[in-house]
Amino acid sequence: MSRKLVVTTFLTLDGVMQAPGGPEEDPSDGFSLGGWSVTQWDDVMVEHMGEGMWGSKEFGLILGRKTYEIFAAHWPHSDEPGAELLNSANKYVASTTLDSVDWANSKLLEGDVPSAIARLKEEDGPELQVHGSANLIQTLLKHDLVDEFRLMIFPVVVGKGKRLFGEGTTPGGLKQTDSKTSTTGVVIATYERAGEVPLGSFASDEPTEAEVERREAMS
Repeated sequence: MSRKLVVTTFLTLDGVMQAPGGPEEDPSDGFSLGGWSVTQWDDVMVEHMGEGMWGSKEFGLILGRKTYEIFAAHWPHSDEPGAELLNSANKYVASTTLDSVDWANSKLLEGDVPSAIARLKEEDGPELQVHGSANLIQTLLKHDLVDEFRLMIFPVVVGKGKRLFGEGTTPGGLKQTDSKTSTTGVVIATYERAGEVPLGSFASDEPTEAEVERREAMS
């Protein structure tokens, strides 16, 4: 049985995941609205993150370079809840620019990233979590490697920025397995893969009167 790969991320209502934690987090492409999630946290959200990220179960982390550098600069020096688990978890870093990674239990993914992650999923071990890492997520979506999405959807619209679901996303159906709303209006929802996109049509099987008349006029 393969390991589950889970994407956990914060989203604006218009689907942007860029720089939720502050202006300095990712100002690339002129993004100037970093920090859009900060003022809307409450106990419901903190509890949910605890359940999903640093609960009693083990997990591994797959991180892009920017997210790795943010995490590695903070968590080894933190006594916050979850710090011990994060520091002890196995961490796999996707980067074409880093030569080494110093955070405990971290290693660079070698060779082709999608193939390396596909191999990780086939190994025995706990679920693999991806946090942040917008560019890495696009690669995962393009190669259909994501099994579950744990999303926090904030009631803000920013207009532009890096989106969770880019143009290269592999189409697929999803099933909602959990949902709740924070006191600040943040929708917290979990979705798992559910096969192909289910298609249908609201068009009537029976032709309308106007359609019948049009067909008769053409005959």
